[in-house]
Amino acid sequence: MPETLLLIDDDSGILRTLGEYFVRQGYEVRREPSGADGIQAFEQEHPDVVILDLHLPDMSGLDVLERLRRNGASVILLTGEGDIATAVRAMQLGAENFLTKPIDLSHLAAATARVAEKVRLWRQNEMLRARERILPAAGGGGAGGAGLEAMGVSPRMRELARQVELLAASERSTVLLTGESGSGKGWVGRLIHQLSRRGAAGAPFVEVSFGGSSPRLVDSELFGHEPGAFPEAEGRRRGLFELAHGGSILLDEIGELPLELQPKLLRVLETRTFPRVGGADGITVDVRVIAATKRDLKAAVMAGRFREDLYFRLNVLPLALPALRERAREDRLSLITRLIAALRVELPDSPGTCSAEALDRLVSAPWPGNVREMRNVLERAMILAQGATTIGTEHLPADLRKGGGTLDHRHIPQTLDEVERHHIERTLRVHGGNRTRAAQELAISRATLINKIKTYGLNL
Repeated sequence: MPETLLLIDDDSGILRTLGEYFVRQGYEVRREPSGADGIQAFEQEHPDVVILDLHLPDMSGLDVLERLRRNGASVILLTGEGDIATAVRAMQLGAENFLTKPIDLSHLAAATARVAEKVRLWRQNEMLRARERILPAAGGGGAGGAGLEAMGVSPRMRELARQVELLAASERSTVLLTGESGSGKGWVGRLIHQLSRRGAAGAPFVEVSFGGSSPRLVDSELFGHEPGAFPEAEGRRRGLFELAHGGSILLDEIGELPLELQPKLLRVLETRTFPRVGGADGITVDVRVIAATKRDLKAAVMAGRFREDLYFRLNVLPLALPALRERAREDRLSLITRLIAALRVELPDSPGTCSAEALDRLVSAPWPGNVREMRNVLERAMILAQGATTIGTEHLPADLRKGGGTLDHRHIPQTLDEVERHHIERTLRVHGGNRTRAAQELAISRATLINKIKTYGLNL
């Protein structure tokens, strides 16, 4: 995603020259001829860097600088005079740099690039810090893959993947993901972002969960706060909506959003504008909202715990994710294979295949914790199986070792060669004989797979 730049100068020639120069440098540029227009443009678009002239027709450049800094702008100040006192005052107000005209374009470009890089790193750090403050410990829930193919191979899951692709294309519409805890709502939300124009451009994806957080903390984290807004608010903080500007925000466990904050979120969804806590000025953001919940929001509306108008505003593009026990056997098998392949990156000394009996137990288990539980069980089994050739039933939890699954009595391989043959055959069948995809799932090269197909006499 290109860096964004706002030029504020009443000299149309300078605006044209600098604008054309920075466009050639790869920036997305907006030009404004006055202080008031520049302030309004910043509040609307939140550019990465502002280049501001000191002398403007409607107000002092230092006054504009002060207003922009209150909104978190990173500003380079330009002036036709080398006034030391003014330069000192500009730095005191928070200007990143102070340059005199005539401007050396290469010097200005270098200064702008440094400021843009500083802003990018700061925003990344702020997102990480914000997630550490509010997000619960990561529990997983991913599907062990990065694309639509990771959703599954059955007709039902392929149709779900098609819907995800359509939702990603409808990038300004709000999405509501529903499903049991651990069913992969967070992963699907991130996938929708990655497949969208925003994700392709490298725009931010911000995730926040409302479970167990106080209303004041949620308000501050989402929308930011001004100094003194409450006793702990010692400085200004930009909220997650601001940090997600240009990208997407996942509001996880939206059903837990405190009732008193629901009207504010509704206004944001309708206008994309909000004030920081303790502030009066409206801040406008361009953010794609993805909400997720394990709750029945209709029931919450009937019980008075969730606003009906907010529910209808969120429920524009709903998508229900099935529990793992509701998915076809081939989908669960495909998911196990993908999770093992993903975990082997972290556990290279662990086996990449299961014995036939262990695999059948895993595929047949009810998985009340869904994908998150399956991933945790597989990670534990792979740790216990380090040094072994395959993951066996002895590496599984006690409830699965007792025979929780229903074995496939048509054929139970006994030797290691039969186990490998059986696993390769099933993986090829899942992928309709596509050797490249099957090799990827088996974590072996395509050439190795072809040799094993010949060795075992597979005809798929």
